Amino acid sequence: MDRDGLREHLVRTHIAGLVATPRQGNLRNYRKMAARDPDYLFGLELKEWTAPEILALMAERCGVNPDPGHFYGDDTIDPDLTIDALDAMAARLADAAERRERVLLATGHPSGLLPVYLEVGRALRARGCTLLTPAIEWSYEVSTPKGPRRRQIRYVDGVAMLSGGGSLHHTHDAAPMRAMLAELAENSKNWPNLAMADHGWAGAAGEAGIDTVGFADSNDPALFAGASEGKIAVCVPLDDNVLPHHYRPLINYLLSQAGLID
Repeated sequence: MDRDGLREHLVRTHIAGLVATPRQGNLRNYRKMAARDPDYLFGLELKEWTAPEILALMAERCGVNPDPGHFYGDDTIDPDLTIDALDAMAARLADAAERRERVLLATGHPSGLLPVYLEVGRALRARGCTLLTPAIEWSYEVSTPKGPRRRQIRYVDGVAMLSGGGSLHHTHDAAPMRAMLAELAENSKNWPNLAMADHGWAGAAGEAGIDTVGFADSNDPALFAGASEGKIAVCVPLDDNVLPHHYRPLINYLLSQAGLID
């Protein structure tokens, strides 16, 4: 799929263009990041950002409506910003494949983005890269609406996620990635060259100085701020939880641009 075809697909499936993430939710999360809520910093040690500064950043890097008076209704992601960032991500993946790097893959959105990570992981492994899988079954306790629950790191074909009670879970938390990096730090030969991730998985990796590329929705400003501050190499703006099969053209474009499709 060429750029024009991908743009049309992104808009038609609401991966970009008008997205399902409401404006009021975006603004709420920008305020939470400005208030330094840990769940919205994604493990990044960021400078002080005000809510208006975050809105301006998200308009520039994600394509949300820049009008501070727009409080309710739809919001947007600029599909050309999505494709530009995919091109940058593809270039970094091409370098990883050429160098046969050590790579971490992790997602806090297993119900949406998992196919993207699985396909990238398979393509990188076929080119000689090593997919690292540290801290298998590391676990900790989290608070949920039903009370404390235990969660653990689980890998599916080299992609780290959070599991518990027989399910894979959405998470913003940076703690699992920190646990993975703590184990890897015990042997410098295992330290990753690249992380591809989202949410706290990406933030913790970028904060640790790892070259990090990732995805973020219009209501997740921390990774865009991290990119602005030089801690995240590439942040691709998109709706991170559409139906998984809608990401197939995006996957094909990314792998093709990276030279990872024969």
